Amino acid sequence: MPRQSRIDTPGALHHVICRGIGRRKIFVDDIDRQNFVSRLGGILSDTSTRCFAWALLPNHFHLLLQTGPTPVSTVMRRLLTGHAAAFNRRHRRHGHLFQNRYKSILCQEEPYLLELVRYIHLNPLRARLVATAEELKSYPWCGHRHLLGTEAPSWMAPAAVLGRFSDRQSSAKEAYTAFVAEGVTLGKRPELTGGGLVRSAGGWQQVKEGRKDGLLLKSDERILGDSDFVDEVLSAAEESLIRQQQYAQQGLDLESLVHLVAKAQNIDTNEVVAAGKQPQRVAARSLLCYWAVRELGMTTMALARSLPLTQPAISIAVKRGEQIAGASGLNLTRLIGGNL
Repeated sequence: MPRQSRIDTPGALHHVICRGIGRRKIFVDDIDRQNFVSRLGGILSDTSTRCFAWALLPNHFHLLLQTGPTPVSTVMRRLLTGHAAAFNRRHRRHGHLFQNRYKSILCQEEPYLLELVRYIHLNPLRARLVATAEELKSYPWCGHRHLLGTEAPSWMAPAAVLGRFSDRQSSAKEAYTAFVAEGVTLGKRPELTGGGLVRSAGGWQQVKEGRKDGLLLKSDERILGDSDFVDEVLSAAEESLIRQQQYAQQGLDLESLVHLVAKAQNIDTNEVVAAGKQPQRVAARSLLCYWAVRELGMTTMALARSLPLTQPAISIAVKRGEQIAGASGLNLTRLIGGNL
């Protein structure tokens, strides 16, 4: 059976699980772990990706990420390639470090964000890397301590988690601590990490009730959410794919997109891809990056090879381009018209 493509969109919440090949260790010692966390922080900052929770285990890791303009596939490719190369150099080994395909589950934010934060942060306790929930508070290779401490790395989003408990930080931390402690007895929670229909429907109880009432529940193993959410995500993904296919059939590529942007901004085509911080050039490049990434489906890495911009700069340009397009009412489909 062919693999299904990953589903992603800016602002999407992803639970990422990645294991070592043959369940072998991907972290031998704290140096490996620190190198990984440093690389993770740099990539998340570069790509404007938010992290709500993370945990490192000897042979796998969990991340709860909210993507910005850079797709989760690009974020993970940079992270896994970089860690594997550094790990192999340091330990004088060769070959693959990770399983060929990490698991990425697109999640409905409510009611799953807090459940996933708790599930991920309890992993070290379930794996017996710490003995008690109290010890977990100081475990260095998990985001739990950052939610309870006074400082968190800039790439984490503790306020987005704690703010769901209380507006007062002290009360929020107290409530979050109690919430995590309640999860200790819940076990492995397979409904949060696998199971197709069971996961997408929100658990066996909902599946049973749905069948009893004669309901057909929409499900997809790549998605964690209720039936309406799954249907909405799949419909949006299909619309995006259809648009990309239509653009390809019309011959729309990066070069022709440059001409369309130039026409829309009333500037020469050379100005669109030229370096410089002149407002007109910045606006044109931003629109180009926005439409190339969001509409044509180009990766920021591929775009960086064609433009005088780094990947982080392209991520910023995509966000700026979205704002410009919205404020000016520019629409790529309408702009194309009979121009191709």
